[in-house]
Amino acid sequence: MPDLDFAVEGASVEPYAAAPLLLLKVRATDCDPQPLPIHSVLLYSQVRIEPAQRRYCPAEQANLRELFGFPEHWPRSLRSLLWTHTQSTVPGFTGGTLFDLPVPCSSDLSLAVTKYCNALENGELPLLLLFSGTVFYAAPHAPLQAAPIGRDREAPFRLPVRVWKDLMDRYYPSSAWLCLRRDLIERLQHYKLRAGLLSWDETLERLLDAEHRAHPAPPAVPEPLADAPVTAEVQSKAVKAGAPA
Repeated sequence: MPDLDFAVEGASVEPYAAAPLLLLKVRATDCDPQPLPIHSVLLYSQVRIEPAQRRYCPAEQANLRELFGFPEHWPRSLRSLLWTHTQSTVPGFTGGTLFDLPVPCSSDLSLAVTKYCNALENGELPLLLLFSGTVFYAAPHAPLQAAPIGRDREAPFRLPVRVWKDLMDRYYPSSAWLCLRRDLIERLQHYKLRAGLLSWDETLERLLDAEHRAHPAPPAVPEPLADAPVTAEVQSKAVKAGAPA
């Protein structure tokens, strides 16, 4: 009976899908010493993100505050995130094969997975894939047999953050999706019509500019000059002002 094991060897962007699609390169290997011909595999995959399996720079820690809170809370809040469930059919093979596992993605900033991925500046996304399903194979005494895939089959993979960013740039260049309440959308629509604006970008820029004018940012405090040389002119002015030379 086939004994399949799985490993993820790479990832790429599907350039011609209707929606953002990530392709994980998965290798299936039959660990049976005398592998039988496999007709096909009905494969179910659960893709999870393991945030605790990497380090984060200060900027990334600030970006992840909405998801996990302050870093001092992370020992309790940094938990695994479910990305998606996928179903695929692997064509027939004997011994082993390499196939593409499609993973649908979204740029919706209301989703926890998208928030996490967008918060990372570089490095890798720590993933864990859990596999289950059914193997259809040919046995010596029967042309078609079916066997389950063990539920302990899993494969870790570190997805480069650059692949995620390339995926979003290809499908949503210089843009992102923001999910708002319906009543807020209606208010923005009315404001946009009253102001005679042509796009949502102009609408939000007008509102942000008005907020900036009403509440300008405080002026930056200049940092003191460290180890500045004291010239004779500066020393003379300090004496005249009554300061110790």
